[in-house]
Amino acid sequence: MSESLVEWTSGDHDDGFGEVSLDDLDARMAEPPHPINWNLLSADDAEAEWIELNRWVNWLRRTYGLPASVLPPFWHRHPELVWELSALHLHWLGAYDPDQHGSAPLGWHRDFADARQRLRDWVSISGTRLERDRSTRQTAWPGEPPADTVEDVVIGDRDEDFVQFVVDDVARRREADVHLPAQFA
Repeated sequence: MSESLVEWTSGDHDDGFGEVSLDDLDARMAEPPHPINWNLLSADDAEAEWIELNRWVNWLRRTYGLPASVLPPFWHRHPELVWELSALHLHWLGAYDPDQHGSAPLGWHRDFADARQRLRDWVSISGTRLERDRSTRQTAWPGEPPADTVEDVVIGDRDEDFVQFVVDDVARRREADVHLPAQFA
C-alpha cells in the first residue's frame, strides 16, 4: 500500500482536512480537478482518490454537522453515495478554486442543498445506518434470477472498515489490470 494509506491509518487523518488551506490544495494538485470515473481508475489512482474523498467527506460532515441519515459512516460501501459525494467534492473544488468567480461558493451551497436531499434518498434506499450496513437491495427484473438476500452487518470500527475496503478495492483493481489483454494494458 502507498505511504498515504499507511499515514491515514495512523489516526492523524481526523482533523487533517480542516487544517488544509486552499494554497495547500493547489500545491497537492498537479492538474486541475476533473471528474472521477470510479469504474476506470487504476489501482494507484483509486487508492489516492479514496483517501482524498474520505478526507473531504470527513471535513464535510463535521463542518456542516450532517447526520447519518444524510451522510452515513459506511458511504464508501455504496456506489450511489460514492458517485454523489465524488461529484459534490469536484463541484466544491471548482467553487473554491482561487481563480473562480466570487459567487461560485454560493452556487455550490445551492447545489449542496439539492445534493443533501438526494443523499437522504440514497441512504434511505441503501439501508445503511450509523452502526450497521447492508448492501443496497437490488430488484430482479422479469427473467432474471431472484436478487440475493441482504442482511445487516454490524461494524464496530468505521475507519478500520474503510481501510480494509480500500485495500480490497486496490487489490481487485491490480488483479484486473494483470488480466487485461495486451492491447488494453
